[in-house]
Amino acid sequence: MENTRVDWTIRPGRLEDVPAIHRMIVDLAIYERAESEVVNTIEALSADGFGPEAIFELEVAEAEGQIVGMALWYVKYSTWKGKCGYLEDLMVAESHRGLGIGKALFDEVARASANRGYLRMEWQVLEWNEAAIGFYKRLGAEMDEEWFNGKLTGEVLSDYKVA
Repeated sequence: MENTRVDWTIRPGRLEDVPAIHRMIVDLAIYERAESEVVNTIEALSADGFGPEAIFELEVAEAEGQIVGMALWYVKYSTWKGKCGYLEDLMVAESHRGLGIGKALFDEVARASANRGYLRMEWQVLEWNEAAIGFYKRLGAEMDEEWFNGKLTGEVLSDYKVA
């Protein structure tokens, strides 16, 4: 069933949105072929986004009382640029794609970054996700082909713990 006319709004995320956001995160991991990588919990998301030491911000798209999209982002620091916005995840439910929701969520994060005086906004996209790459390019984004992403996870990172 195609959505030809659906009313939706973008608003800041709230604590009560966290279960729906967690479900979207799992859905995104399934799409990215990495469902087993999700270890985050509703409780941790609640504390990390809405607790006394919140470390991320959340914008949501709501339609008919349901969360249908989200942009989870936070402040990153660049030694060259200073504070930057970092968009961790942008997702719109498949049932609500093509309505401008993704662009509206992206615009909200970009607007917040610009209004705060940040000189850069960053995100990652999988090299095979051509739909997302096309989306970002249409928004005027530069897609960097020079830098590789590095990470330490699991046991390798745990090996750094001080005994």
